Amino acid sequence: MELDLDESSLAIGRIERALSRIEKALADRESRPAPAAAPPETASQSALKAEVAAVIGELDRLINEAKHG
Repeated sequence: MELDLDESSLAIGRIERALSRIEKALADRESRPAPAAAPPETASQSALKAEVAAVIGELDRLINEAKHG
């Protein structure tokens, strides 16, 4: 399967939006005071990890298609 220009543009758009959400989440985290003890993983941390995994997946797909396309 070869990615066409439209599919590549959509993938890049998804990556850009995910990176923007990650950047915002990290900025929000920096603005909050640090907890005294490390709490268990929160929903926002899980969501952030999912965003990172999605970006990595999109990048892997684009790289794979570039190598074989």
